[in-house]
Amino acid sequence: MSDWPPEYDDRYLPPPGARYWFRERECQDPEARERDVLRKIQAAMAWAWERAPFYRKKWQAAGLEPGDVKRLDDFSKVPVVTKHELREDQAARPPLGSYLCIPREEVRRIHGTSGTTGKPTAFAIGRADWRRSANAHARIMWSFGLRPSDTVFFGSFFSLYLGGWGALAGVERLGATAFPFGAGVPGQTLMALRWLREVKPSAFYGTPSYGLYVAEKARAEGIDPKELGLRILFFSGEPGAGIPSTKRRIEETYGGACVDTGSMAEMTPWMTNAECEFRSGMHLWQDIVYTELLHPETKTVLRFGQEGVPVYTHLERTSQPMVRLWSGDLATWTDEPCECGRTYPRLPRGVYGRVDDMFIVRGENVYPSAIEEVLRATEGLGEEYRIIISRNDAMDELVVQAEVRPEAGARPGGLEALRADVAARLRAVIGVRATVQLVPPGQLERTEFKARRVIDSRELFRELTTR
Repeated sequence: MSDWPPEYDDRYLPPPGARYWFRERECQDPEARERDVLRKIQAAMAWAWERAPFYRKKWQAAGLEPGDVKRLDDFSKVPVVTKHELREDQAARPPLGSYLCIPREEVRRIHGTSGTTGKPTAFAIGRADWRRSANAHARIMWSFGLRPSDTVFFGSFFSLYLGGWGALAGVERLGATAFPFGAGVPGQTLMALRWLREVKPSAFYGTPSYGLYVAEKARAEGIDPKELGLRILFFSGEPGAGIPSTKRRIEETYGGACVDTGSMAEMTPWMTNAECEFRSGMHLWQDIVYTELLHPETKTVLRFGQEGVPVYTHLERTSQPMVRLWSGDLATWTDEPCECGRTYPRLPRGVYGRVDDMFIVRGENVYPSAIEEVLRATEGLGEEYRIIISRNDAMDELVVQAEVRPEAGARPGGLEALRADVAARLRAVIGVRATVQLVPPGQLERTEFKARRVIDSRELFRELTTR
């Protein structure tokens, strides 16, 4: 493919009233797009084969080379890549691993994971990749309504975490005004409220948890979050914005549109899972990052309408390209038409969990997102909750702690009625009896980044009882 990697005109903008950034690509016939995707896959694999020992060794072990992918169906024979493999490769060949495909001196940015669950993973981005990802961000932000006239408040970390930096580059490429306020410093949320009221941005970016936390702080200060005037709130970093009851709560709280975006850290700074202005599930922008949905166990490609694990392939990245990266997330996909007219597949429920997030309680598979859906949809509950799995003798116990709003206990018996209602709803949805504990507002720990709401203490019980 002679025009790979693609180059974009950084001066280009669609007319202000246009719905599409590149109509011919976004509304392309899916079969024609698949032919274009195949050519990009072939070019990306050839690039990685020539420059990355990691991929060459992996594909040779599978008896494959880039020339064997002659049809898109052949791509399913290429083995998936896992995060564990990337970490092992970087540990053996520090700091950037043997899948770096550009000279070290051409790396312009290094980000990475925090390493809280293992050795940190480093992400290297070249200058050309940074510009390409900024163009992709801008194009996708245009689809959910951002325009050069907007001011975007960034309530996200600016550190190792790459998501906020990629979104910032996209906003700047779009020509909108960026307000990179940040998050994570003690007292910063109260300061954020002052700046939000002073500057009056029209859009907000962060995690759903932090968006709800800002609203909670605003109410405590006597401020109606609707007064902040946010027209669009777009989120990444954790499930939530795609969970219907959480989306509804955010939109009712702020009076703005809640937009779900994002995929996984190794795919950033590209933002290629994102809702459009109609917010009926995240579009998969297949001409930028090619997404497949695979069976969690057999790793075969699934038909539309089925649930599986998204697997991602960069089609424009030259620095550290990911080819069939296993996300470990759970989603359902569809090719049903969207009101916006784009012909990309969608994740109608977003990314709603992880294969390894699922826990088993008394023989039932339980996903945290299903519990969140119940809690967010129940009137009288506050913004924060915890899920605790423990063991009493030989029996698993599920405890759900949820904060209540102050008015919930105003009438006699109100709290007990609310507790019973939540318990019944949970039993109906997850099929397991849960002990529901209602706690006063502000008692549970808050977060300005990714919320950690599931505590499984069963392993400690096993350790104590087997000594």
